[in-house]
Amino acid sequence: MLHAIIMAGGTGTRFWPASTNLTPKQLLRLVGNATMLRQTVDRLGDLVPNERRMIVTNERFVAAVREQLPELPPQAIVGEPCKRDTAPCIGLAALLVSRTDPMATMAVMPADHVIRPADKFQAAIQQAAQMVDESPGRIVTFGIKPTYPAEIFGYIRRGEPLASSHSAPPTYAVRRFKEKPDAATAKKYVDSGEYYWNSGIFVWRADTILDALRKRQPEMLNHLQTIVAAWDTKERDAVLEREFAAIKPISIDYAVMEHATDVAVIEAPFDWDDLGGWLSLARLAGSDENGNTFVGKHLAVGTSGSIVRTDDKHLVVTLGLKDMIVVHTPNATLVANKHDEEQIRTVVKQLEELGWTEHL
Repeated sequence: MLHAIIMAGGTGTRFWPASTNLTPKQLLRLVGNATMLRQTVDRLGDLVPNERRMIVTNERFVAAVREQLPELPPQAIVGEPCKRDTAPCIGLAALLVSRTDPMATMAVMPADHVIRPADKFQAAIQQAAQMVDESPGRIVTFGIKPTYPAEIFGYIRRGEPLASSHSAPPTYAVRRFKEKPDAATAKKYVDSGEYYWNSGIFVWRADTILDALRKRQPEMLNHLQTIVAAWDTKERDAVLEREFAAIKPISIDYAVMEHATDVAVIEAPFDWDDLGGWLSLARLAGSDENGNTFVGKHLAVGTSGSIVRTDDKHLVVTLGLKDMIVVHTPNATLVANKHDEEQIRTVVKQLEELGWTEHL
């Protein structure tokens, strides 16, 4: 059966100060009227029933996730005691799913992407699941046609086309996964027409990913198996905390994907944005005639090319600003040149070093 695994454990530091250690970006309403997590779950439609959906998040977000997704059973929300990147997250989910469905197919996706329209997304997941059914050891991912030479995304180099129905999106064998390139390399990738952005969305059988972890990350898998062996006992929380903390952090790309041989990439038929930072709002919410994007109560005088986010109660007035990011929350206010957006992560690190965690 098809199971949906939603990874919702990140903190989204580039969306500080709105995104914090208690309310990360996947729990915020950044684009549209629903939170990113709610949109991700709703996007599944009738493709996967509630009992086959799992949210893997940080344990400190569990209560908030349950509040946002009351339709899911309590066991569907798994809290990690600490951050260990995507490979342990996915491995734990695969082991838990396999307890009741040893031949499970998993659709794994982040909780903070903007994907439209939902019906094309569902059709693409169904196509990938069918490809996995036809070749159980295969891994299927989704490539995004690049629109510019981005340095912030990983890339997928496609190989030979794979047979598919005429109505299906183009599908190819994967030649190689490439990590985030420099500007010159990214331009070569885009100019070649052979590369996609890596969407970070995967479809595979649970036993396939577990076999890969057994070969490439046996120590990690041992820790995860110890956790799952205690899952239904009173020792569960203690074992989870001890064993998960002992795992070395690693992404699924480094742990598995760079070594996998039977991998296919479907050219994504849907619109996709990873909503990586405040500049994403301009792309998705649009701009006015002066190139500004405003969310909340704001008065702009002589302001251009700027992004301002506040709420409906707190007025923000900008006078003579150009190419700025202004974000007001009850806890902190950010004023930054929008071309320095990547440095927001540095700001968060400095706040941690100063011990000003009340602002995080």
